Amino acid sequence: MESHQPAELQSFCRFIFGSVDSLIASLEGLNELELNWRPSAPNANSLYAIAMHVLGNTEENILGTLCGLSVKRDRDSEFVATGASPTPLRQKWEDLKKRIGVALMNLSENALNRACSHPRRGVLTGRDILIVVARHAAEHWGEAQLTLSLLRARPR
Repeated sequence: MESHQPAELQSFCRFIFGSVDSLIASLEGLNELELNWRPSAPNANSLYAIAMHVLGNTEENILGTLCGLSVKRDRDSEFVATGASPTPLRQKWEDLKKRIGVALMNLSENALNRACSHPRRGVLTGRDILIVVARHAAEHWGEAQLTLSLLRARPR
């Protein structure tokens, strides 16, 4: 994030990127079985699915809703996503982070106050969109940490 961006925008990015960075880092060293394991609770998600969902939400909300770029998202597929390693998720996040950085540098000064039409939440300001993304990423980071704890404590 360039220093000519408003401090508020830099702050949002620091917290959003920090949550997603930490989520993706928590997957390192896990094998395919561990990445795709789901707790026995109803509707529980795997670590891989949690990460895919967070990336999809971040892309849709920041690039699509806030920045007005074309984004194709299949939200339902995120919850059933599986993978053999964390590498594709890490690569997807690194690419997405760069794209977000470029898009945010091109935002107008009024973008945080501008009304945006969110696909599920109605009309929100640009600032509200970033709050939604920051909160969402932090919530799922917590879910991932709990899932990781349950994974490590499971009977073998």
